[in-house]
This record gives sequence, C-alpha cells and structure tokens, in this order.
Amino acid sequence: MRDRVDRSRDVVGHETVHYGRVFDLVADDVRLHPDAAPVRREYLDHPGAVAVVALRDGTDGEEVLLVEQYRHPVRALLWEVPAGLLDVDGEDYLEAAQRELAEEADLRAARWDVLVDYFTTPGGSNESLRVYLARDVSPVPADERHAREDEEAGMPTEWVRLDDAVAAVHAGRIHNPSAVVGVLAAASARAQGWAPLRPADATWLR
Repeated sequence: MRDRVDRSRDVVGHETVHYGRVFDLVADDVRLHPDAAPVRREYLDHPGAVAVVALRDGTDGEEVLLVEQYRHPVRALLWEVPAGLLDVDGEDYLEAAQRELAEEADLRAARWDVLVDYFTTPGGSNESLRVYLARDVSPVPADERHAREDEEAGMPTEWVRLDDAVAAVHAGRIHNPSAVVGVLAAASARAQGWAPLRPADATWLR
C-alpha cells in the first residue's frame, strides 16, 4: 500500500454555493484527466476537527471516556469521545484537542499521542479529523472549568472499559465516527503494546 500523497487535480473554477455557520457548500470545476473536460464536484468546505480518546486505568483494565451528545441531523443521542472544530485561527492541533478535553470532560492529560487520522466523508466533504490518545488524565480544577451551552449543556459522561466499548461498536451501539474509529484504533494499538502510536506533532494530510 502506497503512502498517502496529495495528488490534487487541476481546479479551473470555484464557487461558494451556500455560506453556512460552521461550513460552506462549495463547487469546484475540476479536470480529472489532462485531456478531459472539467466536471463539477460539490462538497462541504469544513475547517477540520480533532477528537480525543481519553484512557485511564480501571479496576478491570483500561477505561475510555465517552460523552453523550444530541445530534440533530440524525435526531439521536450519540455516545462520542470529546471532539471539536479547528475553528480558532492559528490554534495548534494539540492545543485544540487539549481545549476540547477540558471543555467537554473537565479533564487534562499529561501524555498525548496521535492515534489515527481520517477523512470523515471524502466523497462529499474535505473534513479531516485527527484522533489523539490522552493518558495520565486528571480533573481540571473546579474554578477553571468551562461553562457548557447548547448541545453540550448537561452532557453526560461515562467511563467504559475499552473492551466493552469495542463490543459496543460491533453491536451497533456506538455510531459516532470519531468514537468508532478511535475506540477500535485504541484497542488495536494496545494489542501491539502501543507501538503504532505517533508523536503528537506528527504530520497530517489535511
């Protein structure tokens, strides 16, 4: 399998079809082959995001932190891992992940590694998402905690055995993509003695 390489094609036209609050709908006229006529491709122009698989040692093995959040497009409460948009200009990716862990779970971590990177919907969005593994976690002091609002207000959190979270993915009880990818990647990395982990500042195709 070849390494992922940016092999972008020639874009000869670009239009913003709709400006949104979080992301825009855009259209590119792209030449897929040198001698072919351009074709139009519409997609969501997304700032990208980070997610955090936070682990702690439990009495029966590693436990992963899950948060339950309402997602209106699918009309459901989903079990997820802490995550958020890269929507702060100039913010470092790791700092964004640390901020999201503190804001959504009132936690900080002393050890950070890159667990996995992926494109959420490469056929219809340019969103690139990095999942970090956070270990050696501790609570954020009460006087430094973030005031949550909207979907995050009153958001439940639960520590779940990593093995049980893997089983929940296979049973169809965890649907959020960052949680599915992150939980399975964490279990795979653990099975290999954490050897596949990358440094927190590893390069990222996005």
